[in-house]
Amino acid sequence: MRVLVVEDARALAEVVAEGLRDQGMAVDLACDGHTAAAKLDLNPYEVVVLDRDLPGIHGDALCQMITEREERPMVLMLTAADSPGDRVSGLTLGADDYLAKPFHFPELVLRIRALARRRPDARARTLRAAGIELDPVRRTATRDGRRLDLSVKEFALLEALLQAGSAVLSTEDLLERVWDEHANPFTNTVTVTIGRLRRKLGDPPVITTLPGAGYRLTGVP
Repeated sequence: MRVLVVEDARALAEVVAEGLRDQGMAVDLACDGHTAAAKLDLNPYEVVVLDRDLPGIHGDALCQMITEREERPMVLMLTAADSPGDRVSGLTLGADDYLAKPFHFPELVLRIRALARRRPDARARTLRAAGIELDPVRRTATRDGRRLDLSVKEFALLEALLQAGSAVLSTEDLLERVWDEHANPFTNTVTVTIGRLRRKLGDPPVITTLPGAGYRLTGVP
């Protein structure tokens, strides 16, 4: 899942981003409305965590811009404004959820995942292929009934491959979906993580490498 955190308090934004990355999300940051708008034009996000009181473009205006997009991310307003009127006005602007500061971090994670499931193009909760079953909500994965003990990145990588079906995902695709905008395009982290994931999935092999193209799962319709 790719998330954009838009928050002008950089220290808070970095703490939130790091916590979400620990949960297996690819997270980008923007500390003002103009930067957020530019990133929204460049990258496909599933959820935007949006502060209202932003410099540049105000959070309310940015929320309205997002809701006018044909294929838009879900919006979670995360703000100190917590009166009933604030919540109503935020939701009226098109936000899909509203969480007041200070907040309980596990609740933020649950709300983000719930919003991602509510997207019109959201996949079925459990992904299945080649004897693999992966539940993004419960964060569980099995192969032929055997539980897989996966790291956060291994889980996210397997989820991306399952979502792609028989399509080939390049290294750049996987860096974008599983890591974030700061990932080094020349790193071998994808290759290393694929290798670890293959070992944990066991035999017969289900991840195929296409030289110069990328990776895909075998046995997927």
